[in-house]
Amino acid sequence: MKPHFQMMAAYNRWANERLYSASGELSDDDYRADRGAFFGSIHRTLNHVLVGDRIWMHRFTGEGETYTELDIVPCDAFDTLLSARSAEDDRIIRWIDGLSDEQMAGTFSYRTISNPSDRTQPLSPALAHFFNHQTHHRGQVHALLSGLGIDPPSLDLIRYQREIDMSA
Repeated sequence: MKPHFQMMAAYNRWANERLYSASGELSDDDYRADRGAFFGSIHRTLNHVLVGDRIWMHRFTGEGETYTELDIVPCDAFDTLLSARSAEDDRIIRWIDGLSDEQMAGTFSYRTISNPSDRTQPLSPALAHFFNHQTHHRGQVHALLSGLGIDPPSLDLIRYQREIDMSA
């Protein structure tokens, strides 16, 4: 199980680097314009992914920044967001790499945000959600880039697997 999540953490960083590279080519107006996505703009969607990651990492580890709202924008400047994203991706990889088999098979407890309640659940299914959530919102940004006439990079997991040669 752990090798799967290590791959997902590395894929997450790879996909974010590609998506941020494409997003960084936009004018500030295009980057910030409300395009009708769930969080409106590319800027707000990318911030939401960072917020979600920080919330979940705080739940998993008890450390780091966390938030009480899902639509907060902690990074107003693209460069600041890019730096925060890179640091969070590195943090995710280090944490996953440090998990023991016992931790992977264990549970964790946290308090939800939208409808506050206390939860305890197995870690592995929560990690599946964690990485799926990132993929979901990266897909929204990918579509927004396409709508702006940008040829967005492939973010397919199989492309990542082929680039790192998973057959080796």
